[in-house]
Amino acid sequence: MSDTVLRVPPFDPELGAVLAAIGDAMPSTLTPEMIPAMRGGIPIPEVSDLLQGRAIEHDERSIPVEGGEVTLSIFRKADHVTGGPGIFHTHGGGMIIGDRFTGADEYLDWVEHFDAVVVSVEYRLAPEFPDPTPVNDSYAGLVWMSEHADELGFAPDKLVIAGASAGGGLAAGVSLKARDEHGPELAASLLIYPMIDDRNETVSSHQIDRIGVWDRGSNDTGWDALLGDRRKTDAVSIYAAPARATDLTGLPPTFVDCASAEVFRDEDVAYATRIWEQGGVAELHVWPGGFHGFDALSPQARLSLEARAARVAWLHRVLGV
Repeated sequence: MSDTVLRVPPFDPELGAVLAAIGDAMPSTLTPEMIPAMRGGIPIPEVSDLLQGRAIEHDERSIPVEGGEVTLSIFRKADHVTGGPGIFHTHGGGMIIGDRFTGADEYLDWVEHFDAVVVSVEYRLAPEFPDPTPVNDSYAGLVWMSEHADELGFAPDKLVIAGASAGGGLAAGVSLKARDEHGPELAASLLIYPMIDDRNETVSSHQIDRIGVWDRGSNDTGWDALLGDRRKTDAVSIYAAPARATDLTGLPPTFVDCASAEVFRDEDVAYATRIWEQGGVAELHVWPGGFHGFDALSPQARLSLEARAARVAWLHRVLGV
């Protein structure tokens, strides 16, 4: 970047007030030393609390993966009718924090709204489990879900992958891996402000520095943990950093959204643009005045409601349900 002073897009007034209220409880920059405290400070929710007031049942399966096993959480309506969509979920958290229940409020809405079967994977986290473990764990979970469509009760031709932030990056990487390895055929790929470029060199990655949520310093922390010394070199796989993929043909219809005031804005816009350039199908939303994860931190804000409604509307269109 040049020495030109970069002006930061303004925050939506309602969301700006949320940021001010968060204050020091959620620092803009997450450093490596803060990872243990961040993990310990996020309590693992009780499934019964997540499902309170919802007629949804939960089941768990452990599946073997290279070097161990991972847990899958399976959610279905209590009166589930077979033949609807199946949604495979990869959670956010910068590749370093979070669990399979991160983002549950939104994917449980999808269970209710679409009578969908949702499977959320507990992929292993960096830096203890660097690349390619997170994407391989996620891919193994997707393969298991696809192979058990009849047992789980969803239509094989309505299999969707969805994830937010780091989970969006994993969803993009798994979509590429499924294409290249002739794996499960995906009906759609839902990428919510995905983390897809390890290089951290875009304009937006420089604009969001020591402000908002998940700034460029946090981005360095997450990518360094995932890739180590390989970061920013030619040794980085397109499955780890999908923004590096030059061939985006053969992907399922893809939804990409991001916020105007977040690090990932420019890499996400470029990803959708390259899909169009190569004749693919994509829908792109850039939510004005949003910060990273705005809809998760303030789900009742007007912009958050519009963003989540846009994802639901897109799923209706691509799935024909």
